[in-house]
Amino acid sequence: MTNEANRYVYRIHWSDQDGGFVATVAELPELRFVAGSSVDALLGLRTLVDGRTEQMRAEGQAVPIPFSDRRYSGHFMVRVPPEMHRRLAIEAAEQGVSLNRLVQSRLS
Repeated sequence: MTNEANRYVYRIHWSDQDGGFVATVAELPELRFVAGSSVDALLGLRTLVDGRTEQMRAEGQAVPIPFSDRRYSGHFMVRVPPEMHRRLAIEAAEQGVSLNRLVQSRLS
């Protein structure tokens, strides 16, 4: 198994629609594997991930960097309608906190 794949973000959930456990990987969102058990779903997905990353290397494509290895600044911009901005600013003032603090609390 590839070194990157060991640090990728895997998720497994039950799906009534698929009739089984669905495994996904955040770094390669096009991949998914469905199986009757969560363990089999993860093992099946890992096989797909290893095959896909080997194929990417063979084709000279960049293999995704695990989210855990990426650097984040802690800043991102969100555009909202002016009326929402006004409502949030008023709510922050009424609570005696900064707009930034109010939005952080809403996101957490």
